[in-house]
Amino acid sequence: MSGGSGTSTDTSVGEITRIDSPPGVPAAVGPYVQATSAGGFVFTTGQIPAAPGTSTGTFEDDVHATLRHLEAVLHAAGSDLDHVVKVNTYLSSPDQLAPYNKVYETYFADRRAARTTVCVGLWGVTLEIDCVAVVRPEGER
Repeated sequence: MSGGSGTSTDTSVGEITRIDSPPGVPAAVGPYVQATSAGGFVFTTGQIPAAPGTSTGTFEDDVHATLRHLEAVLHAAGSDLDHVVKVNTYLSSPDQLAPYNKVYETYFADRRAARTTVCVGLWGVTLEIDCVAVVRPEGER
């Protein structure tokens, strides 16, 4: 697939759709796509608030930015936050958990998904979030 934005479908291994770089989402920094859709599910790449080494302001601003990027990727892949079944969150400090939960709840209050949250060393970003979602049914697109 070329490095441009958009989607690509590989039908040689079933129906697999790759989402490269949706508008408003930082471009991938390596040889990967932002999401892959296969078998009725969307698997996202870890989303970050901005380019590594930069920040959008406060940690809470970073969480909002990251979740907005995740929403954009899901939308481009034919899904949305209502259809998320699993979230993986990577924080860079244990002190981030309470403020993260406060912002996270504004996005997932009525549609809680299974979630794993761990504290890890990240490369120049405050957090990273990836998820698995179900593709929206045809009538909801």
